[in-house]
Amino acid sequence: MVDDPLNNLDRRILHLLQIDARGASDTAIADETDVTGTTINNRIKQLEEEGVIIGYNPEINYEQAGYPMRVLFICSINLSRRSEMAEKALEVRGVVNVREMLAGEENLHVEVVAEATSDVKESTEQLDELGLRIISSNILAEEHIQPWNHFHQEFAGEDAETPSEIGSSEE
Repeated sequence: MVDDPLNNLDRRILHLLQIDARGASDTAIADETDVTGTTINNRIKQLEEEGVIIGYNPEINYEQAGYPMRVLFICSINLSRRSEMAEKALEVRGVVNVREMLAGEENLHVEVVAEATSDVKESTEQLDELGLRIISSNILAEEHIQPWNHFHQEFAGEDAETPSEIGSSEE
């Protein structure tokens, strides 16, 4: 979509999917955007085909799932090998996320989840064997994520910080 930037409807769809992709049916999004469910379905397919939407991933509470250890490894690798090593790091036991930094010494951030310290040690050894230089490691306590509200701000008269909840059910 480089030649054809997102329009306001596309931005609104993206924002609502970020709030609740699982519960945001075409009909629910249509109700929020004053267009038909068919239009929403077509727009989402187009956004997927053009690579704007690249996936739908659940947020997992690893501690509740039996993996209480979350460690962020700050690593260094030659910039020319950064992408290759990011892919290889994803194959290491316990790795759930790898972020490539644009430049600098600390250019690969690897997040590992584990049941115990011994599992973290095993992941550390595997990262080292790949040739990553681990600069530091930090135990993660909490992570806070929110939808990027700039998609939503394109709509005049709406407060980007208090979007309607889509697909929410009261229990």
